[in-house]
Parts: sequence; C-alpha cells; structure tokens
Amino acid sequence: MEKLIKACIGIFPKKIQDIYYKYEEKWLYLLFGGLTTLISIITKLALFAIVPGQPIWENTAVVAVSWVCAVTFAFFTNKKYVFKNETRTRNEFWKVFVSFYGARLATFFMEWVIFVVFCDLLHFNQSVITFASQVLIFVANYVLSKLFVFKNKDKITENEQ
Repeated sequence: MEKLIKACIGIFPKKIQDIYYKYEEKWLYLLFGGLTTLISIITKLALFAIVPGQPIWENTAVVAVSWVCAVTFAFFTNKKYVFKNETRTRNEFWKVFVSFYGARLATFFMEWVIFVVFCDLLHFNQSVITFASQVLIFVANYVLSKLFVFKNKDKITENEQ
C-alpha cells in the first residue's frame, strides 16, 4: 500500500509532492478516513434498506453495525499508515486498541445522539443525516486519534527515559 501511494504521488510535479509530504499524515487520514466513511455510509444505507422504519432501537442497531465495520477498518489503517504506530509489546498494542475504540465509542455516542434527535424525533431524512453526521464524526475522530490515541512517539520516548 505504501509503495502504491508513493507511486501515485510520484507522478505529480515536485511542488505537489512537497505539499503532500509536508502534510502526509493529514492526506493519509483524508484517504483512509474517506474510505472508513464510505464503509460506514454503505453499511448504514444498506441496513436502512433491509431494516425499514423509524423506531429508536432500529436506528441504533443500524448505527452500531455500521460503526463496528468502519472502526475495525479505521483502527488498522490509522495504526499502520496514518499515524505509523508501532507497538513493541502485546500490552502496548492493547493499550492503543482500547484507547482507539474508547475514542471511537465517544464519537459513536455522538452519532447516536444525532440520529435519535434528527431522525427519530425531528424526522429528518436518514440519508441526509448520515452524510451530515459523517463530517462531524470525521473531524472528531482525527482530533481524538491525534491527541489521545496515537500520541507523538518522540514525546513518549522522552518521557520514558
């Protein structure tokens, strides 16, 4: 995957390559975050088609299944490609894993509240709310991942010494 990304970037003029490498983490987050969002939207819309209706429990189940699919994909891509997090021990891995899923649980709750308020109570269109909520979730997930889950490795190393 890294070779494919570098090959794609290599076809652009030097100035664009420089911009990419200067902001590589953000570009990769946009790429993989976009793919994560796509997974979330596709699974959610597919499940809405299968599970018609407006009751809170149905929307909650749809959001939960969609969330599990998207977060699982996001964890591995963010860890490996975006934040380049290398865990040396099993304990380190589980600490990052739990932190990541904890942060995503916070944004899951945020998304659940959005769906309850806008779909169940105010009867907005589920598709519109799906797309609109993803923008908020996207930004919140980056901030939580950057600040709490995949902290700067140099700072952690300095504190450990």
